[in-house]
Amino acid sequence: MTDYLEFPAGLHLLSRWQSGDAEAKQALRTLIDDTIAGHYDARFAEPAPTNHVHTTASVHMLGLDILNELYGVKSAEYYKTDPKRYARVNLMASYLLGTTKQYTTWALYAFTCEATGQKMMYPDKFPPGSDPDSPLVNKQNWRSVITTPDFTTGTPKVINDMLRESQKLSGMQPLLQLTAPYSLAADIYGQEPLLADVLHDPDHVNELLDCIADRVLAPWIEHFLGEFPDGWIELSDASGSPFFIGPENCKNMAIRSIQYMVKDKPWADRVFDCNYRGDYVTQAQKKGRSSRRQKTAGDTPEGINLSELTDLKYDVCRDFMMRLDADKVPVEFYADQSIARGIPLTLGVGSPRIDSNSIADLEIARQEIQEMALDFVTGIKRVCTEIGNPDETMNNEPWPSHVYFEDVNARSQFGLIELIMQTVRDNGALTQSA
Repeated sequence: MTDYLEFPAGLHLLSRWQSGDAEAKQALRTLIDDTIAGHYDARFAEPAPTNHVHTTASVHMLGLDILNELYGVKSAEYYKTDPKRYARVNLMASYLLGTTKQYTTWALYAFTCEATGQKMMYPDKFPPGSDPDSPLVNKQNWRSVITTPDFTTGTPKVINDMLRESQKLSGMQPLLQLTAPYSLAADIYGQEPLLADVLHDPDHVNELLDCIADRVLAPWIEHFLGEFPDGWIELSDASGSPFFIGPENCKNMAIRSIQYMVKDKPWADRVFDCNYRGDYVTQAQKKGRSSRRQKTAGDTPEGINLSELTDLKYDVCRDFMMRLDADKVPVEFYADQSIARGIPLTLGVGSPRIDSNSIADLEIARQEIQEMALDFVTGIKRVCTEIGNPDETMNNEPWPSHVYFEDVNARSQFGLIELIMQTVRDNGALTQSA
C-alpha cells in the first residue's frame, strides 16, 4: 500500500476508483482501513518543504465521498462521530493528492450556524447546510433568539476534538474555522431577507452583525483559545463577498463587522478572513452616460477601486495575500501587493477548474491548467525572491499555501490535479537567495 503514497500513484488510484475500477476500489479500501487503524500516522507529521512552492487542498468532501462509497458512512456520522477517523482520512486524502502541506477543513458554515440552534439538513452523501425554509431568526425576534452557545457540547466540541486529533497527527497548530458575521447572518436569517435589508435597512443589518459578533463568534473564539492558546481563527464570508453584495456593502457591512469584532481584542492578530471573492467587480464599467467617458483604472459602480478593496481585505488578513479563482484579476497584481506588504502569496484553484462535469474539452482544459499553474508558480517564486523565503510562516502555520485547491471531491478531474501538482514539482524550487 505504501506505493500509493508516492506521487502520482495516489492520484492514479483515485482516478481508477472514480471510474468504477473494482480492483482500485478494493485497494483504496485496504489503504483506508490501514489509515483508520493508524498505520500511516508517522507520514502525516512530515513537514512541508522550506525550499519549494507548497500545495494545499480542502479535501473534506473527498473524505466523505470515500467513506460513503467504501463503508456507507453518511454525512452526519462522518463529520460528527469519530474525530480521529475524520482527521486520519482527511490527512490521507491530502497525501493521495500529492499535496506537500496539510490543511484540515470541514463543513464550517454548517457547523457554525448549527451551534446557534439553526435547523440543519444532513444529506447522506453531501456536506450539511442550514435549512433555508426554516431560518432561526427574523426581523422581529433576532435580539432574543441569538444567544451564546454552549461551547462544551455539539459542533463546538466536535470541532475541538477533531482539531486536537489533527494536531497530534500533523503537528500543525489548530485552526478554528468559523463563519464570519455576515455569512452567519445569511444562514440563520435567510439570504434573501438579509439582502433585502442590505438594500433598504442597512443600519438594522449592522446591528444584527454586531449582535452575532458579540454573542456568538467572539465568545467562541475566546473559548477556543482557552483550550488551544497557540490556535488561529479563520473566518469565511463568501456571502459577504464583493461578487454577491458589492464592494461598498462588503466594506461597510461584511468587513466592518469583523473589524468591530476584533477591535481591542488581545487575540485580534490570530483572526483572519481570506475568502472574499470577486475582486474583478471593482473594474466593472459604470452604466449610463458616464460609461462613455474615459475610465480610470479600478472605477466601479459603487466607487471602490481594486486597490482600495485590496487594502480592506488586507485589514482582515494580514499574514498572507490570497487570490481565489473567482477573483479573476491577474496574478501579477496580487504578487505586487504581496511584495509591497512583505507577506506571502496564496493562489487558489477553484473547483470548477477541475470539475469533471464542467470540462467540455479535456485537451483544452489541460493546456489552460498548465499555463495557469506555471503562472502561479512564477508569481509565488517572485514574491519569495523579493521578500525572502517565508519558511516559518508558510511552512509551519496551518493556513492554506502557496497553491491552494479550494475544493476537491469525487467529481474532480484527478488528471488535471496531477498536471498542476507536476507543474509545481517541476518548476517550484526556490533559490538559495530566496
